[in-house]
Amino acid sequence: MMDVLYFAWVRERIGTGHEQVDPPEAVVNVADLVCWLADRSPGHAEAFAEPARLRAAIDQRFVPLDAELGGAKEVAIFPPVTGG
Repeated sequence: MMDVLYFAWVRERIGTGHEQVDPPEAVVNVADLVCWLADRSPGHAEAFAEPARLRAAIDQRFVPLDAELGGAKEVAIFPPVTGG
């Protein structure tokens, strides 16, 4: 099992900020996880319709979407962060 955290408009579209999932073995990286999660509900599908607009962190470390999950305990998915 892994915890998946959602932030900002990703959280709003899915309707929750957190869920526990047990992805199949075929899910090996963040992009695979996003694709697999998109099938969970219409909100997930909407949030993950454009994966290139997403950023991720595995166990609180920023990673590219092609990063392998390995033994990740937590994956955070969020839009790009802006600020000044």
